[in-house]
Amino acid sequence: MISDKIDKLGLKLPDIPEPIGSYLPSICIRDMIFISGQLPLIDGKLLYKGKLGRDLSIEQGYESARICALNALSIVKKELGDLDKIKQIIKISGFVNCTEDFTNHPQVINGASDLFATIFDNAGKHSRIAIGTNSLPLDSPVEIDVLFQSL
Repeated sequence: MISDKIDKLGLKLPDIPEPIGSYLPSICIRDMIFISGQLPLIDGKLLYKGKLGRDLSIEQGYESARICALNALSIVKKELGDLDKIKQIIKISGFVNCTEDFTNHPQVINGASDLFATIFDNAGKHSRIAIGTNSLPLDSPVEIDVLFQSL
């Protein structure tokens, strides 16, 4: 069971983060669950603030992406009732708040990708894009959105 794997990794799914704008946390269409952009919020507060390449290390960005992924899992669990109903993680779009000369976007977004692959094995392997941007909401270092396929 996926929940057992999460426990064995010493992880805990956070409470579902409240949207910070006028949008829904997720939309289900048939067997696809589209998760809105997730920030590295823990109890409503950002884990880190600032830009990669200036304020934060790649490791801090990686950890931020992991938290974003856990927040996405909390939302999809609410939608499906059980994470074992996830058939495949289809795609991650990852955004990195960074300086103009920062080029390690893939290493940062690996925080989410590695977590999904560890938890879901082959079903956690996905397509992805990692993009650098000059700002993100609340001065977040990372934001991801995720497309899941359910059984």
